[in-house]
Amino acid sequence: MSVVTSSPLLRQALVADAATSGACGLLLLLAAGPLASLLGLPAPLLRLSGAALLPYAGLVGYLGLRDRLPRGIVWAVVIGNAVWAADSLLLLVSGWVEPTRAGYAFVIAQALAVLMYAELQYVGLKRSDSAYA
Repeated sequence: MSVVTSSPLLRQALVADAATSGACGLLLLLAAGPLASLLGLPAPLLRLSGAALLPYAGLVGYLGLRDRLPRGIVWAVVIGNAVWAADSLLLLVSGWVEPTRAGYAFVIAQALAVLMYAELQYVGLKRSDSAYA
């Protein structure tokens, strides 16, 4: 398995992603009811998204604190972020939900933030040096 020595950018992008994902996950999990009426999104969807973000935040935070990482795991995070962003936008055009204007703004803003983390992690991975396990 290919291992990289994390560049400062990669470490910072992973830690920032973890912090944002953890905060958003807690918000969605604990305030799904009030957010559902504000955003026009189903409370179970918000709770499930929040519950999914918490272990993700833990994993990504752990990765961000390590100097050496398996390249494949970092690629999985980058691709996972890109898929999350695409699925978020797909949700808006699918007709499965009827968000309010605030809901559209929330989903688009978080999709752009997640896409930004994917890009920073990709660039950070490219700047990382290959290491031997």
